[in-house]
Amino acid sequence: MAYQIEGQLLEVCSCEVLCPCWIGEMPDGGTCDGVVAYHIEDGTVNGVDVSGHTFALAGFIPGNALDGNWKVVLFVDDGASAAQRDAILNAFTGELGGPLADVASLVGEVVAVEQTPISVRVVEGKGTLKIGSVVDAEMTPYVGPTGEVTTLHETVFTTIPGSPAYVSKASHFKRNSAVYGIKDVDLEDHNAIQGTFRFEA
Repeated sequence: MAYQIEGQLLEVCSCEVLCPCWIGEMPDGGTCDGVVAYHIEDGTVNGVDVSGHTFALAGFIPGNALDGNWKVVLFVDDGASAAQRDAILNAFTGELGGPLADVASLVGEVVAVEQTPISVRVVEGKGTLKIGSVVDAEMTPYVGPTGEVTTLHETVFTTIPGSPAYVSKASHFKRNSAVYGIKDVDLEDHNAIQGTFRFEA
């Protein structure tokens, strides 16, 4: 088995709530600027233990998400060793196949790969994400009348294949990314997604 990983997803973008990308429609405004972070709580990649580490990407989607050609910056937390970093990148860039390769196939250009401090926290449903000095976001899921979290199932597009996504709103989303050729973002009360994942290949 090439990889077996599980953990938490935090995702935030410039679309209104709810992001139309997840149902295969054009993003609000025609393009999308977002950040996706996968915090691996437990798992291995090609025999390398990557538990406790995080992979994230900051990206620009020029149209429908399913059409690909995403322009992205990739991040691995600075606590990962060289072996862990390489294993994580091999998995998430699609080199090892499986469900991660499906998402990776949408990327058209990787403008940079960096290691930096990454903080992912989920406490009582509220998620916070910080990636060095590049990203700062906080999000809270919606709940229904029974108190259960509002979820998406069987969507055309997903960053966590096989798992439900929790519909959320980001109270703030700041991204300082112009240095990478991807515009800065400073928004309040826009789309966010949370969820858990388990990927195997």
